Amino acid sequence: MNWQEVCEDKILQNLPFKIELNKWGQIILSPAKVIHSFYQGRIQTLLQSFLTSGIVMPELAIQTGDGVKVADVVWVSDSRADLILAEDVASIAPEICIEVKSTSNTIEEMSEKKAFYFAAGAEEVWICDKNGKLHFYNNQDQIKYSKRVPDFPNQIQRNR
Repeated sequence: MNWQEVCEDKILQNLPFKIELNKWGQIILSPAKVIHSFYQGRIQTLLQSFLTSGIVMPELAIQTGDGVKVADVVWVSDSRADLILAEDVASIAPEICIEVKSTSNTIEEMSEKKAFYFAAGAEEVWICDKNGKLHFYNNQDQIKYSKRVPDFPNQIQRNR
């Protein structure tokens, strides 16, 4: 199966899962809990408040060396957005790809996903753990804070 077929399949629409494809075109389903959606929304809102250019998007499909991966939140520059907005699946990763770790995700899986995003062109990958702590990475190692958004908090607060 390819990404366009997944997007057009009526049976797969409105599922309460994140859908991805592996390199063999097999569908991978990841269930999301309420806290996952909370962190995802809070990160998106914060990113929009810190950045004055580019586009912040949720659930972006990105072509990787292991099939299509869907980042929970991304920030893409205006110039990269011009390349990918008309595509079914982004042919190049946005500059910042953010994953909210679900209870079903393993550390190994998150490390692999991070590597695939970097190989697809990401400059930074952020991982939000189950407690809302953010871990920032460039393509070499973990970094103390985002170079693109240096004032972004390293902890997402649960208070409303």
